[in-house]
Amino acid sequence: MVDLFSLLLTFFMLTTSFRPQEAAPIETPSSVSEKQAPDNDIMTIFIDKDGRVFFNIDNGKDTSTHFREKLLQKMAEQYKLTFTPKELDKFSKMSSFGMPIKNLKAWINVKDPKDRDKLQEGIPTDSTDNQLAWWVRMARLTNLGAEVAIKGDADTKYTDVKKIMDLLQENKVNKFNLVTNLLREEISLKDIPK
Repeated sequence: MVDLFSLLLTFFMLTTSFRPQEAAPIETPSSVSEKQAPDNDIMTIFIDKDGRVFFNIDNGKDTSTHFREKLLQKMAEQYKLTFTPKELDKFSKMSSFGMPIKNLKAWINVKDPKDRDKLQEGIPTDSTDNQLAWWVRMARLTNLGAEVAIKGDADTKYTDVKKIMDLLQENKVNKFNLVTNLLREEISLKDIPK
């Protein structure tokens, strides 16, 4: 019995995939939709309650494709930056981020996670340097099959979410998911106001 338990425990530990840590705590609004976002090939744009924007794209179903690494190389070319192979590899294993690209090298190389969190000030989305638009464009070129999801905090202003939706549509992304919490509520006829 102990051997069986040890085998099962080992199996579950080796096959479990942990959800990556998000750049900012985001409490999503509730909805009744039961559609689930895909586990792979997804580009996620996070918006916290202060309107700061964070970005993540996974490496896809086949992790040997290294979409994140290729994406960072394209962004480095766009902004005339260089990243070492070690930095590219480290970035490909990291989770969501939100800072101007000039600070990305420092974020990748930070040793203490607390210092890494201090660099998370949000990706610029202003009209003079809309870096999020470049992340979206380059991510679409890197992984053509990636679905797009917007995960906004329940307290995020509508105008901040609309700005991101407009940015997606400007980049020919007309189909995207809005991430929410599933809320199931039974309503009876007596609960409906007359």
